Amino acid sequence: MPLIKTEFPGLCIFEPTVFADSRGYFFESYNENIFAAEGIHLKFVQDNQSKSSYGVVRGLHYQLPPFAQSKLLRVISGVIRDVAVDIRKGSPTYGKVFSIEISAENHKQIFIPKGFAHGFSVLSEYAEVLYKCDTFYNKVSESGILFNDSALNIDWMIPAEKIIASEKDLHNPTLANCKNEFVFEG
Repeated sequence: MPLIKTEFPGLCIFEPTVFADSRGYFFESYNENIFAAEGIHLKFVQDNQSKSSYGVVRGLHYQLPPFAQSKLLRVISGVIRDVAVDIRKGSPTYGKVFSIEISAENHKQIFIPKGFAHGFSVLSEYAEVLYKCDTFYNKVSESGILFNDSALNIDWMIPAEKIIASEKDLHNPTLANCKNEFVFEG
């Protein structure tokens, strides 16, 4: 099965079957039936794409209910370190960090359910990231956690002096002080 469950309830890695030959390759980047067979029933309503250069850290972001988003993320060029933090109160993995290298070469994708803060760092010269969301962006509900919160101790795989973060991300609160309405319903 191309969906690999992690120790984080609901967080999955999707490894599509890639058909390669002398012409290049082909794969299904999303198939609703595969996700439904694993109990993931959602309708994606928005696709987002970003391009960032080496050292950029985007995150840790999430939207508060009722506009919380599940995401399916992949890299279409370059390499990133993708990070998800479980912020669902009562979850067995609350406050824990999951990270994975995702690249255009390995074709891996990550499914991040509602209740996770998400971010990534760019490890290659540049990277283009594409992700599907099951809820529309809502500015009023956007929230975040400080990417370098010492309690999370995230290894972004970038030297601290080379990290490039937005002004907004530099001023996000720590996990202990963030807005959080998520409750684990395991």
